[in-house]
Amino acid sequence: MRIAGVGTAFPPNYYSQEEISAALKHQWAGKLDRPEVIDRLHSNVGVKSRHLTLPIPAYQELTTWGQANNAWIKVAQDLGEKSLCRALNQSGFALEDLGAIFFTSVTGVASPSIEARLINLMGLPTRIKRIPIFGLGCVAGAAGIARASDYVRAFPDQVAALVAVELCSLTWQRDDVSVANLISSGLFGDGAAAVLISGSDREHSGPAVLATRSNFYPGTEGVMGWDISENGFRIVLSPDVPKMVHEHLAADIDEFLADHDLSRNDIGTWIMHTGGPKVLEAITAALQLPEDALDASWESLSKVGNLSSASVLVVLEEFMTKRRPQPGSLSVLGAMGPGFCSELVLMRW
Repeated sequence: MRIAGVGTAFPPNYYSQEEISAALKHQWAGKLDRPEVIDRLHSNVGVKSRHLTLPIPAYQELTTWGQANNAWIKVAQDLGEKSLCRALNQSGFALEDLGAIFFTSVTGVASPSIEARLINLMGLPTRIKRIPIFGLGCVAGAAGIARASDYVRAFPDQVAALVAVELCSLTWQRDDVSVANLISSGLFGDGAAAVLISGSDREHSGPAVLATRSNFYPGTEGVMGWDISENGFRIVLSPDVPKMVHEHLAADIDEFLADHDLSRNDIGTWIMHTGGPKVLEAITAALQLPEDALDASWESLSKVGNLSSASVLVVLEEFMTKRRPQPGSLSVLGAMGPGFCSELVLMRW
């Protein structure tokens, strides 16, 4: 099984963190005793700029969840198509080579789901197997690679696509001035990514997926997720997320690697989800990594923000195209998310 191609796509509306913070301060001016708290919170999340689904003034016109979700459906199709086309171009495979398509998002809903609409939009094979995934949030990029790898392990002559689209700005709650919502409005951005996984019978030079591992932590469902109501998606974001990293990630990775007669010292590169500064710092500390080990994740966080499920795939694209490791070297790709849980992928270049 090999990662044959990765492609990303972003909305054209690109703003500095200062521009977004100013707009939100204006929106929440009558609800916050000290609107400048937004500047403090937004300056601490490691994000310098982000893509937004809509131009900033257009968000004032979204007065219902239905309006926001309709925008999500429209833009998700556009970005899904673009990212998948770019992944296909990188891979050398064609539309007719695809045997399955996995779609993940946690920022909107549609039925028919987005991958069905992409079949119509792009002319994908009508016998392609569709696997829409909802609810995994930030962990879904790594989980999607794992599940697509499971698929081509069973069907080694096929190619599976994973498409992740997250339009986080469409979930902002205009009446929610909780610290969690203020932080998330500064941390999360909008974008999409697609990955192609080829089976062992399809020749390709991309990095091999050697193994995957899922880890679930019982009783932690309150750490991260959504409270869903008539107003849409209200963020659940506990300060305990870095604590989860400290308590679980090192042991999970050590056990995973030991099952393959490996240790952390055997891993040349770490392809990690851009959860935020405290999460990246927790990963570095828990795994006792050099300070520059997660530079690609820090750079992605600064340039586009946390893209939920698409984030780790954006970091993967950076390694596929600009920071490609030496042939034969090993990487661990990982993410954590609602559940609370982690997903790990062991790769060889």
